Amino acid sequence: MNASSSSTSALETRRILLFVGLALAISGSAALYLALSGGLAADPVRTLLVLALWYMPGPALANLLTRGLTREGWGNLYVRPRLRAGWPAWLVAWFLPPLLVIAGMALYFALFPQHFDAALSQVQALLDRMAAQTGRPAPLTPMLFAALQTVQAALIAPLVNAPASFGEEFGWRAYLQPKLLPLGWRRAMLWMGLIWGVWHWPILALGYNYGVAYPGAPWLGMLVFLWFTFTVGTLFGWLAVRGGSVWPAVIAHGALNGMANLPALFVQGDPNPLLGPLVVGLIGGLGFAVAGLWAWLVPPKEPQ
Repeated sequence: MNASSSSTSALETRRILLFVGLALAISGSAALYLALSGGLAADPVRTLLVLALWYMPGPALANLLTRGLTREGWGNLYVRPRLRAGWPAWLVAWFLPPLLVIAGMALYFALFPQHFDAALSQVQALLDRMAAQTGRPAPLTPMLFAALQTVQAALIAPLVNAPASFGEEFGWRAYLQPKLLPLGWRRAMLWMGLIWGVWHWPILALGYNYGVAYPGAPWLGMLVFLWFTFTVGTLFGWLAVRGGSVWPAVIAHGALNGMANLPALFVQGDPNPLLGPLVVGLIGGLGFAVAGLWAWLVPPKEPQ
């Protein structure tokens, strides 16, 4: 390695460290604010706004700040859609996450049928409240309501959630991932999963995704979530490379967020959230685990 390449490598390392530090600091400050304000449940509206406008955009802001502070410039932003060449990745990103959520949910309820509420009591209660407010009988059965919500989420959620998911993906898949790929695809994905998981730790400690009542809280949930971010992040990273753009990852992330709470409509009893049925559980997320491991073993090719 000559002196020039060594200097370039050192500069990229500093950029990586600066980016990761900024992403953790920006989003961590949002989690600290929520903790000092009474936690996630103290004011649900405030929590939603802080997460959407402060926590989730942290990686995108870190991307911009790192480029500015290190004089990296604004080339290679990875935001050109490249839809003509990369459309298969877009298609997979849009429709595979909902299918994987449903697969994990089905597997969980097959293993733990005592947690499956065939009557959809929670949905029925919602419909009853709506009927009481309007003075008219609910026009939908609980199952039809759940089916319509599922179809709507699968078709629309990737677009509706795109602005929020872009706040993460413009940092992770558009900036950090290309800088780690010289390590090799598999090593890069391991680092991506670890960093993305640790970035979530502050809000996981507050009860995000798993709550605070499960055995081993919050530390066990933080460790389990690393598996989720590795497998899901590898799938998102694969789609970004295969599509030649950050947008397939943005779409897939939005699709996942839109469908992630579907299993909650069918739950009764007190399941262990580390297992499922939500996708962040080890069983609920098994569909993503299979897809992510396949993506880890089969490196993607950029579109021509």
